[in-house]
Amino acid sequence: MKKELKIYLASPRGFCAGVKRAIEIVEKSISKFGAPVYVRHEIVHNKQVVEELKEKGAIFVDELSDIEDASRPVIFSAHGVPKSVPKEAKLKNLSFVDATCPLVSKVHRESEQLYKNGFDIFLIGHKNHPEVIGTMGQLSKGSIKLIETKNDVELIKKENFKKPLAYITQTTLSVDDTAEIIAALKKKFPKIKAPIKEDICYATTNRQSAVKEIASKCDMFFVVGSRNSSNSVRLVEVAKKAGCNNSHLMHSEKEIPYHEIDDSSTIGISSGASAPEKLVQTLLDNIKKNRKVSIEEVVVAEEKVVFKLPKELN
Repeated sequence: MKKELKIYLASPRGFCAGVKRAIEIVEKSISKFGAPVYVRHEIVHNKQVVEELKEKGAIFVDELSDIEDASRPVIFSAHGVPKSVPKEAKLKNLSFVDATCPLVSKVHRESEQLYKNGFDIFLIGHKNHPEVIGTMGQLSKGSIKLIETKNDVELIKKENFKKPLAYITQTTLSVDDTAEIIAALKKKFPKIKAPIKEDICYATTNRQSAVKEIASKCDMFFVVGSRNSSNSVRLVEVAKKAGCNNSHLMHSEKEIPYHEIDDSSTIGISSGASAPEKLVQTLLDNIKKNRKVSIEEVVVAEEKVVFKLPKELN
């Protein structure tokens, strides 16, 4: 007789509109231009997605200089690219399709507008994340100062800043951690300008809200996603903070900890914005082999956002 197990399934979870659009851009480019097409960096941070696109005819490269056939189109990843990348592509006569998420592009435009209006800009984000590299690369070097922690705010020397100040943020941060950093910035610089509409994207916010809703009820929590996926890693942190210390990132190399699941009576499951739903279903199927499972889907928001494809693909 299998032991009963209650599973809380977070919703929304998995693919956001920006990820769906980016994957579709690669697939449509392959059907329009034929294989291969090049993709600069992982189109989204998920190993399975990248492998499937490779099978369809995508070649992933780190830099444009790695492209062996200049007659083939290249796609820029959903995380966005510094201004120098399209510039280099034009110099090399490469045709390119930009799959930058429109919500990341919004932050890029914001930074340019602020700079034009004479602001000094702080970017709250994670160093070396492709999105941060892309955003900082919209302006000349040194125009945007990166802040990663509350401690970084304390180290800012007020006297170094004579212009009005503004902040922008990476789109995939922890909502709560970012709020703490913003509060510290506002305390230090009461007149600092905030984005008109928050930069953390709707999908990140919704997925974190769903995890918060269920984590405290769970003995274990699983977030399906890749190790280099910022929003997936944040979800694990959110689950721990919300009351489930035994929270794990289920990436492709991680074995399912059946022995721990055996000791649990409730578990929670979510997935990062770049993780395919079939990976969640595979995890559920594997758990069901050993336990009698009842699933409750906890829905905190309905997502109806759809982004248009670039005009080159219409």
